[in-house]
Amino acid sequence: MMWGGGLDLRSMPGHLRFSLYLSRCLFWESPSLYLTQPTSSPAEPQAPMCMNSSSSGLFIQDDNMEKLEEIIEKYPRAFPFWIGPFQAFFYIYDPDYAKTFLSRTDPKSQYLQKFLPPLIGKGLLALDGPKWFQHRRLLTPGFHFNILKAYIEVMAHSVKTMLDKWEKICSTQNTSVEVYEHINLMSLDIIMKCAFSKETNCQTNSTHDPYVKAIFELGKIIFHRLYSFLYHSDIIFKLSPQGYRFQKLSRVLNQYTDAIIQERKKSLQAGEKQDNTQKRKYQDFLDIVLSAKDENGSSFSDTDVHSEVSMFLLGGHDSLAASISWILYCLALNPEHQERCREEVRGILGDGCSITWDQLGEMSYTTMCIKETCRLIPAVPSISRDLSKPLPFPDGCTLPAGITVVLSIWGLHHNPAVWKNPKVFDPLRFSQENCDQRHPYAYLPFSAGSRNCIGQQFAMIQLKVAIALILLHFRVTPDPTRPPTFSNHFILKPKNGLYLHLKKLSEC
Repeated sequence: MMWGGGLDLRSMPGHLRFSLYLSRCLFWESPSLYLTQPTSSPAEPQAPMCMNSSSSGLFIQDDNMEKLEEIIEKYPRAFPFWIGPFQAFFYIYDPDYAKTFLSRTDPKSQYLQKFLPPLIGKGLLALDGPKWFQHRRLLTPGFHFNILKAYIEVMAHSVKTMLDKWEKICSTQNTSVEVYEHINLMSLDIIMKCAFSKETNCQTNSTHDPYVKAIFELGKIIFHRLYSFLYHSDIIFKLSPQGYRFQKLSRVLNQYTDAIIQERKKSLQAGEKQDNTQKRKYQDFLDIVLSAKDENGSSFSDTDVHSEVSMFLLGGHDSLAASISWILYCLALNPEHQERCREEVRGILGDGCSITWDQLGEMSYTTMCIKETCRLIPAVPSISRDLSKPLPFPDGCTLPAGITVVLSIWGLHHNPAVWKNPKVFDPLRFSQENCDQRHPYAYLPFSAGSRNCIGQQFAMIQLKVAIALILLHFRVTPDPTRPPTFSNHFILKPKNGLYLHLKKLSEC
């Protein structure tokens, strides 16, 4: 008996055959996928209306971005496919299609979102409808530039800690360094301080902090579950060793976060807010969430506070670590652009480690290089939503309600119908002149519309601070013997790390 693209059930042990049969029963559904086309069809070729499970997996598994690019060259707007008989998807990567799609309020895809709430709760990342609108409105003031400006010093201090580690490594070894792990810990260090002013020393003591260990291990379990068909069933997953481990680690995270929240609430009730905030010199994200009130005086519940702090913490550090890593890699591959960025930064900062809000605004070429990397390698390669009603596109084609639409940000950013020579690293694409001439929905690293990324300014500040200080003190070159590969686990990050040669330039 062959099933699911060539899997022979007869060769499997009896208990696995039963589990596979059970999971198929749990997930069986037969959505009808069709595309209503205009009477005058577009000139471009029409994509096949379904693909088998093995081919559809190309677009959600590792190391298959080039396959996606081949499809995009053939079908420059969209294509549909199935994951087995269970889930219909429709990929889009055209600016006009993206604009139409993002202008609506369809709910986020449950196919992917079902794996996240146990970890991040029902925060902004998982919410839809009026509840999402209320949370977004209450949280938006927390990302005002007056709040963000105070984080720059925190970010610079954490980057300096990482650079000190690199300096010690460079003094004892002459080989390439796996930098992604260092960058990931540095990003987590920043997020922890900005979220609830917590000094974990995770960059120097990561193996001993149970909270830090739980964060990284939980991420791996979620990604493994996403790509393990059997574990899509809550019943099967909870009964598995990984499910048991997931629940245990989740309790570690939740208890840790709850303890910090309750301690802060007691401090606020005791009137210690002003003293603590002055001591820190900045409002952290927890301060903002606890003090947020709408026009009716309503505030977040304890559950809401926990969810939003978890969302900020867990949703931020991984994507920013990936982005910083890819920026360094692109600059390592393009030394002329790296040197130009370094000269710009040196002209603004001198040889110091301090950095200000105004100085970040002067780094125009460095910013263009950051944006070009985010085009070439978007940390979040796609977003998806379940259509609540038919979706008509500007060319007359219409998608029915009930299917999942995936906006492939990677596909959009590599679409040759949108970008000339899309594989070439060209920061001047983001000169003001070129930006003015481009479709506003051609570049979407932070999505767009009413549900764009609320933390995009925070992200850009951290990217600029990190890249500026790294380039000021180190020259990076690639290790041709260890080229990175993509690991597409919600976040597009280096699969087996990122190895770069580091050359110390100046003291920090």
